[in-house]
Amino acid sequence: MYIAISAMYQISLAHIARCAQLAMLLEVSATPKPGNIDRDHNYTDTRFEHFLVSAVGVYPVLEKTAGSKSGVGLLIREAVIESSRWQNGGNTHFGAFILLIPLVMAAGKCKDKEDLKVQAQKVVRETTVEDAIELYRAFSETKVKVKPVDDLDLGDTASIDNIQKRGLTLFDLMEISSSYDMIAEEWINGFQKTFKCAASIQDKIKRYGINDTVVLTFMELLSSNKDTFIQTKFNSKKAEEISMRAKDILKKGDIEDIRDEIHSFDEELLKEGINPGSTADIIIAGLFVSLFEGMRF
Repeated sequence: MYIAISAMYQISLAHIARCAQLAMLLEVSATPKPGNIDRDHNYTDTRFEHFLVSAVGVYPVLEKTAGSKSGVGLLIREAVIESSRWQNGGNTHFGAFILLIPLVMAAGKCKDKEDLKVQAQKVVRETTVEDAIELYRAFSETKVKVKPVDDLDLGDTASIDNIQKRGLTLFDLMEISSSYDMIAEEWINGFQKTFKCAASIQDKIKRYGINDTVVLTFMELLSSNKDTFIQTKFNSKKAEEISMRAKDILKKGDIEDIRDEIHSFDEELLKEGINPGSTADIIIAGLFVSLFEGMRF
């Protein structure tokens, strides 16, 4: 199936899905990304191959999403379920799906490639109460580690009844979480970091190639944002320390000047069990935008 991007150009739903799939593969393959799984190292229970399998296994949901007009919550849940069916490494792409699903749906609605940001904002603002409930169901099925909260806790089954009674949409829930969650903040602020990340990737790609472009953009994003995964697992102070460390490394020069320091930073974070997972999720979203907009390397 094809959708019209302009009077002279058509793009297939399969093409959009491949852009999302490739974004996931490129992110996990880039090395070194301090604290995160890449092709050079694994965690105890989750390996590089689990991420590859997740990205490949979820393809049918991505293609379905590109042709869908609504149902973001259910599609996120379907993506999570499909990912889990193909691998036993646990949560590989949950946060990435929360970003990718609305972006992929938006891409399927675009009249031209410059329309993606506008369409993405419409997609998230038009989400429903049912979308919110489906996201909660997805969380409960995968047991992703999240920040405990007093109101609408993801680990509390009574939250679904509360959502229904209050008529809260998925966008409403993201708004509630946006003060402490990078992914939720993206929904509320029009995917600001995602598109900034995409611009940074496209600016670097000819000079650095794909691996070093992803590594440098990852470091830039980490240096300017306290990662949600780190805040949840440790605390805000630790997340701030990691951001400052990334910023200090970047000040010391170009990639060839700081590569050894990035490797050392990576080893330190791995030893401490610190993984900037939300930063990786936004890198995936930025890669998707770049690929959809025509980036090649």
